[in-house]
Amino acid sequence: MKLLLVFGLVAVALADVTRFEGDKVLRLKPKLNEHVTFIKELANSIEVDMWSPESSEQVTTDIEVDIHIPAKYLDIVYTMLGQSDMEHQILIEDVQAAIEGQADSGGSPRAHSYTKYNTWSDIQNWMNSISSSNPNLISKQVIGNTYEGRPMTVLKLGKASSSAKPAIFMDCGIHAREWISPAFCQWFVKEALSTYGSDSQMTSLLNQMDVFVLPVFNIDGYAYTHTNNRMWRKTRSSRSGSSCVGADPNRNFDAGWCTLGASSNPCSDTFCGYSPESEIEVKNVADFIRRNKSVIKAYITMHSYSQLLLFPYSYKYGLAADHSELLKVAQGASAALQSLYGTRYTSGPGATTIYPAAGGSDDWAYDLGVKYSYTFELRDTGRYGFLLPESQIKPTCEETMLAFKYIAAYVQKNLY
Repeated sequence: MKLLLVFGLVAVALADVTRFEGDKVLRLKPKLNEHVTFIKELANSIEVDMWSPESSEQVTTDIEVDIHIPAKYLDIVYTMLGQSDMEHQILIEDVQAAIEGQADSGGSPRAHSYTKYNTWSDIQNWMNSISSSNPNLISKQVIGNTYEGRPMTVLKLGKASSSAKPAIFMDCGIHAREWISPAFCQWFVKEALSTYGSDSQMTSLLNQMDVFVLPVFNIDGYAYTHTNNRMWRKTRSSRSGSSCVGADPNRNFDAGWCTLGASSNPCSDTFCGYSPESEIEVKNVADFIRRNKSVIKAYITMHSYSQLLLFPYSYKYGLAADHSELLKVAQGASAALQSLYGTRYTSGPGATTIYPAAGGSDDWAYDLGVKYSYTFELRDTGRYGFLLPESQIKPTCEETMLAFKYIAAYVQKNLY
C-alpha cells in the first residue's frame, strides 16, 4: 500500500480546464474489514474522487463504494484490486466521454431550456425574465453575494397577500457538480407558474402559501463546473495559509458541526470550513431562514445522486422527535414519485439510511424549528452518477414534482 504514496506526490501540469480522458468510475463492494482498510488507504494515497459515499471515512462493509479513478492510477489500482480479491465493476468507462455525452438534448447552446443543463449566466437571465413576466405570482430578492461576488437570488412564488403567508423554502445546487439539482428548481418554477389556475393543488398551494426557491446555492462552484472542472463540489472560498480552495457547504451548517462524516482538512471534499457558517453562501441562507423562521414551515434541499428521501438526523444516530411523522410523509412522497415511472426511492434518517454527515442544512433547519426538513438525492443509483444525461432531466423533474407536491399538500393541511 505504501507504494501508492509515491503516486500521491505526482503533480500533473493541467490546463485551465480539467479533463478526464480515460478516467473510470468503479463500484467497489467491500465485504471484509480488509476491504474497508484497502479503500481508505487507497483514498489517502492517491488523488481519487469519492462519489458515494462522499468520504472514505464513511466506508463500511454494508455499502457499495463508487470511486472516480484518474487514468494514470488505473494500472496500480487494478493490480491491487486483484490482490485484495474485492468484488468490483466499472460504472463509467471514460469519464470525459460521459461528460461530453451529458449534453444530448440538442438545441441552441445559448438558449435557456428546461431540458438541458444551463450555465449560471443563463439561469440569471432566466430569473430576471420569468419574474418580470409573472409579477402577480413571483418576485425576487437578493439575500447576499457569494464569495466571488455573485448575487444569491431567492425567487418567492405565491399569490400576493396583505399579510405574511406560511412558506416552504427549497434550495438546489448546494454541491456544484450535482447539475440535476438546479435543473429541478428551474423546472419547479416553470411548472408552478404554468399550472397555476389549472392545477387545483398548485393553485391552492400558491394561494395559501409562498414557496421560496434558491435555484443555485453554490453559485461560484456551479459556475466553475461549467468553465474549469466538471467534478468540482465545494465552494470557491480561499484563505491565506492554505493552497486548498473551498469548503463543503453541506458540512458548514451549525448542526453537530465538524463531527461525524465531516473533515477538518481544507483539501478534503467534505471539509467542514473553518467555523460554522464560515462560507458566506451558508451564512446568507441561514440568515434568510432565521429572518423568516416564523413563516417557514418546510425546508427541502435537492441533491444527487442515490434516489433517497432523507430527513434528520445525519449528524447523530438518535431519532428526531418527529421521526414517525417525517418517515410517514417521506414514504408517501416516495410512493407518489414512484407512481409515474416506477423509480424507487428509499426513505429514512440520513445517518442510518446512508451514512453520518455533520453540518447538513436539513438537520440545521430542523433544529431551528422547521419541522418538515427533507433532503432529496435525485436520480440515479450510479449508472451515470453526477453525469446524468440531459435526456433524464424531464422524467426526473416530472416524478420529483409529484413528491414535492405530496409534501407540500401535507404541510398545507397541517399548518394549524
